[in-house]
Amino acid sequence: MQTRGRPRRFDPDEGVAVAQKLFHARGYDAVGVADITAALGINPPSFYAAFGNKMGLYGRVLDRYAVTGAIPLADLLRPDRRVATCLGAVLEEAARRYAANPDATGCLVVEGARSDDPEARAAACVFQRGAEDVIRAYIAARHPDKADEVTDFVGATMAGMSAKARSGISLDRLMAIAKLAETALEQSLQE
Repeated sequence: MQTRGRPRRFDPDEGVAVAQKLFHARGYDAVGVADITAALGINPPSFYAAFGNKMGLYGRVLDRYAVTGAIPLADLLRPDRRVATCLGAVLEEAARRYAANPDATGCLVVEGARSDDPEARAAACVFQRGAEDVIRAYIAARHPDKADEVTDFVGATMAGMSAKARSGISLDRLMAIAKLAETALEQSLQE
């Protein structure tokens, strides 16, 4: 039996949430417009009307991820705690988030920064640099001479953890990496 009236309208915000799952699970490069329209139950003209193009949708996905999925740096990088302890908490939270969803492991932003598409890679790198800038400023407030090298170490550790999560490493092993990194940070910062 058919219902009367106009068909239900497509909700672009809901579409962004669905697309976020696709991009997170498979990466920007492996998701095509046909995959997105099939997952959203819409036709290509509706997709283009709502998002402009795949990159337009990806930009909205990154914005959403920054609010809903990113590590809460402001909550973890506390001025009343040792820097190494707080950075360890960031890495532990990364481990938990990277392993939380077996269908979409790793970090959407870190993995996006490895995209073959230059525009998608650049968009993800903006978010990655933003997070690194927050971490660098936090470190520089107490260890200005170590801010760059420690930020690079934390960023490299997070990228490695994301890659390991995508290859199937367990949460326990990711947490062990985070703990080992915190030990190295304590030695480097000598707090």
